[in-house]
Amino acid sequence: MSIVTFWSDGKEQTGKTASIVAVATYMAIQHNYKVLLVSTSFNDKTMENCFWKEKKQKTNFGLFGPNTNIAMANGMEGLSKIIKSNKIAPENITNYTKIVFKDTLEVLTGYTGDKVKYDEIKLAYPSVLNIANRYYDIVLVDLDNNIGANIANEILDMSNLVVVNLTQRLSSIDRFLSIREEVQALKAKKSLLLFNKYDKYSKYSIKNISRYMGERNKVSTIPYNTLFFEACEEAKVPDLFLKLRKIEENDRNGFFLAEIRRTLENIIYRLQDLQMRM
Repeated sequence: MSIVTFWSDGKEQTGKTASIVAVATYMAIQHNYKVLLVSTSFNDKTMENCFWKEKKQKTNFGLFGPNTNIAMANGMEGLSKIIKSNKIAPENITNYTKIVFKDTLEVLTGYTGDKVKYDEIKLAYPSVLNIANRYYDIVLVDLDNNIGANIANEILDMSNLVVVNLTQRLSSIDRFLSIREEVQALKAKKSLLLFNKYDKYSKYSIKNISRYMGERNKVSTIPYNTLFFEACEEAKVPDLFLKLRKIEENDRNGFFLAEIRRTLENIIYRLQDLQMRM
């Protein structure tokens, strides 16, 4: 049982959420793992929109006007009362997740609501992740920068592996190299580099990047793929990955799928390697 956290420094759009969605979906389809995908976001439904179309809330008209508070909240919003009572258990968490694939992939959505309440709720994320780690085989965490440095560092420290999300821009690479020297959780042994929206024809190829960074560990990529990014906007990511299982080797989407497979293999290998060293 492992916690894998996807991190970026928040200075630019890296496609982190799309990448963790791709990895989680592919993992659920190809492996018999019980996976929990966790969003730590505030008022951001990027992850949720990859799987479900937003439904308009029904309005109940009564004597005192419309009543919109009739739906049970999901995710961290739904867990807020249990968090306050300090009685969080694995079954409480799974009661507030959304199911993508039964028995293999569930999503704990982020908080949408008042900022003051989010600042209170976010303090419970480490406890929620720790308990979830006892129930799920792999907990994948999309770490949002709104969560704050203290909570972010606590989550990074408790994670078994940190997936560092970068772009092929030289400024992004240099910025990470300077940050890594200051944050213990981002050191090479515990981190895996992932370049998102990857362009294999760029000057900054994986081979050149690895040489420039002096990186001996395998570097992973999630290539830019038109079908995937459209699916993220249309709540069709599960459908897309089920269709991609049937593509031929020379299909134009083959490289995209192969790199996701390689990324997942790198994650599993690094987890196993780190566990053997403990």
